[in-house]
Amino acid sequence: MEAFCLRWLLVWQCFVIPVWGLEFYKAAVYEHSTVLRQNLIPPTREEALELMQKNLDIYQEQVHEASKQGVKIIVFPENGIHGFPPTRATIYPYLEPIPDPDVVQWNPCLHPTEYSDTEVLYQLSCMARNSSMYLIANLGEREACEFSDPKCPSDGRYHFNTNVVFDAEGTLIAKYQKWKLFRTEIYYNKPKTLQHVIFDTPFAGKFGIFTCFDILFYEPAVSLIERYGIKQIIFPTAWMNKLPLLSAVQFHQAFAAAFGINLLVSNQHHPEYNMTGSGIYTPLDFPYYYNMKSREGKLLVADVPIITSINNHTLEQSDSQTSTFLQEQKGAVKQEQTDLFTNCTVSHMDGAGDIFHAKMMSDNYTLISLTGLQGNLQVCTNALCCHVAYKHGNTPTNLYALGAYDGLHRVTGSRYLQVCALVKCAGSDYDTCGHGVTNATDIIDFKLWGNFSTRHIFPEILASEMKIYRADSKGWSNNDFYMIKKGMSAGLVTAALYGRWYEKDNLSQQ
Repeated sequence: MEAFCLRWLLVWQCFVIPVWGLEFYKAAVYEHSTVLRQNLIPPTREEALELMQKNLDIYQEQVHEASKQGVKIIVFPENGIHGFPPTRATIYPYLEPIPDPDVVQWNPCLHPTEYSDTEVLYQLSCMARNSSMYLIANLGEREACEFSDPKCPSDGRYHFNTNVVFDAEGTLIAKYQKWKLFRTEIYYNKPKTLQHVIFDTPFAGKFGIFTCFDILFYEPAVSLIERYGIKQIIFPTAWMNKLPLLSAVQFHQAFAAAFGINLLVSNQHHPEYNMTGSGIYTPLDFPYYYNMKSREGKLLVADVPIITSINNHTLEQSDSQTSTFLQEQKGAVKQEQTDLFTNCTVSHMDGAGDIFHAKMMSDNYTLISLTGLQGNLQVCTNALCCHVAYKHGNTPTNLYALGAYDGLHRVTGSRYLQVCALVKCAGSDYDTCGHGVTNATDIIDFKLWGNFSTRHIFPEILASEMKIYRADSKGWSNNDFYMIKKGMSAGLVTAALYGRWYEKDNLSQQ
C-alpha cells in the first residue's frame, strides 16, 4: 500500500506495509532551517549565546509539538544550534565543555552550575525533562589539552563535532564525537579514539549513533551495526545532496534497507546549500521529507516498529515477526525474478547500444545506452560487470544509460566503490549521462544486477520529483547481487546498486 502527499516540489511520502503484532514507538526528526551568523569576525560568548538562543527557541517549539503527539524520542540535525562558522576562531565562542557520561552522572537541568559555560546543555536537558522525551542534538564541544600532548592543537584545545543524548529525565546519558570529518570541517579535530556509542531506552531497547559523513565508511557506521547488532540508529546530519547517486533521502533509505534497520535522520534545511532530506526509515515504512522550495523547517513524526539488537546474529523475539515478514516478501517475488524479463531482446549483442564514458559524481564510468522499448544490456569495467533487463511502460522520451564503476573515489573522502547504475541522462548527448536530474516521464520495469566483489550493496531507486521506491526484491543469486522493480507510477530517475568495498579504501594511502 502506498500513500503520497505531494505539493509543489515538496515530497513527504509514507510507504506503508501493514504488519500485525509488532510493537511501535513514536519518533520525531526535525529538519531545521538553522538561523545563521554571516559575520566572519569571531563573536563574543554573549553574541554566540544570542544566536544559539534563536535556534534553541525553535527546538523548544518542536519539542512541545512532538510532545503533544506522544513522541518518545526526537532528533535534531548536525550543526543545528550554531550553524557553520568557518574557522576555529569563529566557532570557539559557541563551544561548550561536555563531561563524559560514562564517567560522571549529570543532569544539567537539575544541576546547571556544576560545569561552567554549559548554557546550551542546560536548555537541552530541560527540554527533554519537561517533555519526558529522549532528545538528541548536535553541538560543538571544547576540551583543553596540554602541550605535552603531541596531538594538542596550537591553541591548546580540542574542538569536537559532538552529539549529545538526554534521557526523559534530562540526564546526559551519552555523547558521540564525529569520527569522519568532512573536508570543510577544518575547525574540528578528529577524536583521539574511535567511538561506538550505544544507549538504552525503556521503550525500544538499544540505539546507536553516528553523524553525517560517518555513514559512508566502515568505521564507525557499519562496524557499529555489524559488530554489536544494533538495529536502531540515530543520525544527525548536514547533508548536501549530490545527484544522481547520493541525495539524502535516496542513500539513507538505501542504507536502512541494506541492513534492515530503523534509521532516524535529521538534516539541515538550507536549499541554498543544497541541504534538505530527512526521514524515519524502517523495514516497514519510510516517511521522508525533501523540499527545495520552502525556507521553513519540518517536523516528521512516525510510528516506528521496535527492532531490538541482534546478538550473535540471532533474532530476538520482538524482531522475529519483522524477519518473518521480510522472508515472506522475498519468497513471494522469487518466481517473479525468474519470469519478469524472459522475453527481453539482447540489445548489446546486436550492437544497438553504444558504449561510451562519462563522468558521474567525479568518477569515470563506462556506460551503454538503452534503446527501444525493451532490452538486456551488459557493461563491464575492471572486475565488475553490470546488467540490466528492462521494459518501458510507455514510448521512450529520454536517453537512459547503464553505467559501471569499479575503483577508488578520491574527491570527497577516498573510498572504494563498485556501482551499477541505470540513470536518466540530463539531455540527448552522452556526456550528460551522470548529471543530476530530478524529473522523468519514462516508466521502466527493470532487473538490475552485477557480479560484485563486496557484500555491502545499497539498493537505490529514485523516481521523478524525488520519490523513493523500495525494490520488489533484492539479494544474491549465485555470484550476482540483483534488485527488481516493476509497476512504478512515476518516471525513473536512477536505479543503482551502490557497492562499498571498504577493505580497499586504504588504496589511497599507497
